[in-house]
Amino acid sequence: MSLLSSQAVVGDTKDGGAKPVRVLHLSPGKLYGGVETVLITLARFRRLCPAMDPHFGLCYSGRLSRELAEVGVPVHLFGDVQLGRPWTVWRARRQLAELIEREHYDAIVCHMPWTMAVFGSRVRPALLVFWAHGWHYGNNWLERMAQRVRPDVAVCNSQFVGATIGNLYPGVETEVLYNPVALAEGPEAMRWRSEARREQAAADDTAVIIQVSRPEAWKGHLLHLEALAKLKDGNWTCWMVGGPQNAAEQEQDREIRRSAERLGLKDKVRFLGQRSDVPRLLAAADIFCQPNQGPEPFGMVFVEALWAGLPVVTTAMGGALEIVDESCGLLAEPDNAGDLANLLERLIGSADLRARLGEAGPARARRLCDPAAQLGKLAELIQQSAAKRANL
Repeated sequence: MSLLSSQAVVGDTKDGGAKPVRVLHLSPGKLYGGVETVLITLARFRRLCPAMDPHFGLCYSGRLSRELAEVGVPVHLFGDVQLGRPWTVWRARRQLAELIEREHYDAIVCHMPWTMAVFGSRVRPALLVFWAHGWHYGNNWLERMAQRVRPDVAVCNSQFVGATIGNLYPGVETEVLYNPVALAEGPEAMRWRSEARREQAAADDTAVIIQVSRPEAWKGHLLHLEALAKLKDGNWTCWMVGGPQNAAEQEQDREIRRSAERLGLKDKVRFLGQRSDVPRLLAAADIFCQPNQGPEPFGMVFVEALWAGLPVVTTAMGGALEIVDESCGLLAEPDNAGDLANLLERLIGSADLRARLGEAGPARARRLCDPAAQLGKLAELIQQSAAKRANL
């Protein structure tokens, strides 16, 4: 059942209007990926949704805490937490309880099971929201720890993820809310394009294929390289953007680079590493390709590519099926390098096809993930869930 059909609100101001809901978002803050991008978007676009006053609580200081502080939102740090060191958990829970007592939040949003396991038992009397950014089977040790506390409502970032939430929290009210995603638009895009292409020695008539993702095995880098190796000689180059953030990703990154060397792609593929100017690189590219070998829970990077006016090529699985359709991209058969190569060849060889699919991208991205609309839906969901809980 959708909670967005109710008309209830949390409370009223003295002039009779609905008062903003005070929301504390909790996340580890250690790595930087899709979840962290969502949090930054919530912070940067908060003025588009005066019905919601977002605060942020993190365990680790780093890129996320710095960027949130630069945006100017309240950021509370609880110190490094390791589940194998119980005293770090107890300390963080105590600090959270003191913060809630002081700030009187209407809702606490726990992003991912780790945060539920650490903090879920200490959020009352606030509304407890679980935001699922990945699919769940409910049977690993972290999920079992998270199940010790039952949220009032679950937010899922795709229908694909929503179909699995019952494995973790059977019977919990669930709402699918596509992530708010935004990319800078305007006249600077043409300047970005010429500058970035010049920096990477890409001629104006070269088709630039780009993949932006951490080097995780299921992100499909190796399948992508295998498909590129099947392409006939053509005027193309590929930029692989993203760097490792842990030991497993470091090893995968080495394997990806070894594969590029083995396949004879050394002069065709550029590894640009971790970058903070992804919008600029997307503006400079012609095709976005991320052929996942495991299902993407949602796929924010696909939406970012659509905002940038790029045709998207990915595999037909997971959340990508809710984002990419025939109007804006091409879907390859899973684990089929030959099919992927054929799709890339079509795009490399046809500027008209690239332009047609790319032109539809921004409208598709806006329809799915416009920040103002999605933040408004989130505020409404929290307001109505809190009102429903108060009336029980």
